[in-house]
Amino acid sequence: SVMVGVGRGAQSGVLIRNAEAIEIMEKVNTLVVDKTGTLTEGRPRLVAVSVAEGFDERELLSAAASIEQNSEHPLAAAIVQAAKERGVKPQAITDFASATGGGVMGKFNGSEITLGKLAFLQQRGLSGLAALEARAAQLQSEGNTVVFAAINGKAAGVLAIADPIKASTPEAIKELHRLGLKIIMLTGDNQRTAEAVAKNLGIDAVEAGVEPQHKHERVKQLRQQGCIVAMAGDGINDAPALAAAHVGIAMGTGTDVAMESAGITLVKGDLRGLASAVHLSRAMMRNIRQNLFFAFVYNSLGIPVAAGVLYPFFGVLLSPILAGAAMSFSSVSVIVNALRLRKQKL
Repeated sequence: SVMVGVGRGAQSGVLIRNAEAIEIMEKVNTLVVDKTGTLTEGRPRLVAVSVAEGFDERELLSAAASIEQNSEHPLAAAIVQAAKERGVKPQAITDFASATGGGVMGKFNGSEITLGKLAFLQQRGLSGLAALEARAAQLQSEGNTVVFAAINGKAAGVLAIADPIKASTPEAIKELHRLGLKIIMLTGDNQRTAEAVAKNLGIDAVEAGVEPQHKHERVKQLRQQGCIVAMAGDGINDAPALAAAHVGIAMGTGTDVAMESAGITLVKGDLRGLASAVHLSRAMMRNIRQNLFFAFVYNSLGIPVAAGVLYPFFGVLLSPILAGAAMSFSSVSVIVNALRLRKQKL
């Protein structure tokens, strides 16, 4: 059953690295998901630039693109790409520094540039941030991720980045709810942005502003509370959480590190594949139980007959030839039943 189930999963784009993962999948009652690249397309784009008084939009975009060209974050790539599309060429910078889950800093044309989350800039005592918060809140309520920018210690503006929700995600979320799973979104994004996405998709709970190292701790907390947890993610920062969950599920469109940490990989990077994995797990475990029942009943009846339990009453003895054929039929019936999984609808 396991072998046939693994093969059936591969046909549907659900790659199973170990059988234990698909066995546990039927018991999962809590699904933890990352936002970027899991619920969304993972191809963010810059949709708005709002500058503070005294600053120029082109100047701000040039500074932001120059410092973000050294970052590997998807949001950084969106800013750099937008600058190039608008004819703004990133320049060389010096003293580049990056804070995981916070932002980046560096020097550009003699000016000190800081980009990142609001809290990251507030920790550095930069001035003028309050004037940008109302505009940022509006952009975040629309589901955009907002990056704050400061030049020489003064707030220079905000950049709004949108990462469209995958077309298949709403359908997948509905199907997972129908299967009885509670869905929790863990994201490093702002609370307003995260809530806008969660409300749009009907996600049960959202925890925003979660730093990469805390995702792992949150998954462990859920396990300690008695939840059977599956974690779905696609990035390097999701790898510890994927390993901590009962079942780690990686997007095939994500990083190799995430896929190495997960027991199941969804080749198409589509959450509908996760629903397929649940259906497959339940069908496979049901098939295994049927096979165990068949084998138990068959042997419970067959062994006493072969041992001659009917001889004192009816004078019936089972010849070795018939006993061997009956034993073979037991194995064949189990195999045939397992092969039914090949036709399982996922």
